Amino acid sequence: MIAATFFLLFTVYILAKDGQPMKNSWLFPATLSLLFFLFSCDAIVSEGLLGFWIEHTRNLGGNQIWFDLLLGVGIGWALVVPQAKAVGMRLYIWLVLIVSTGSIGFLAMIARLLYLQERAEDV
Repeated sequence: MIAATFFLLFTVYILAKDGQPMKNSWLFPATLSLLFFLFSCDAIVSEGLLGFWIEHTRNLGGNQIWFDLLLGVGIGWALVVPQAKAVGMRLYIWLVLIVSTGSIGFLAMIARLLYLQERAEDV
């Protein structure tokens, strides 16, 4: 419930803000990536390296969550790639990271993209 509350607050905040990029905005997805990585490490130690796969293949509900995650990352990837190309990111490396780690890698990619965009604006 805590994560869902933070998600809802974040989405409302995004709707309400003026659309101007914030300075150091890359720190937010970078921090989320690190925190989720640490949480995932704990889950791997507790449940094993393929613990997530058991949950996603257990029943139709698990399958639905798996499909939802794949669709969400696929949509995000399609929207981010043009911006990432524009700042010269090496997309195949990021794709491998995202396929290997899911949201951890995608958040790291978003952080890097925001950092590069901010740096380009400062030049």
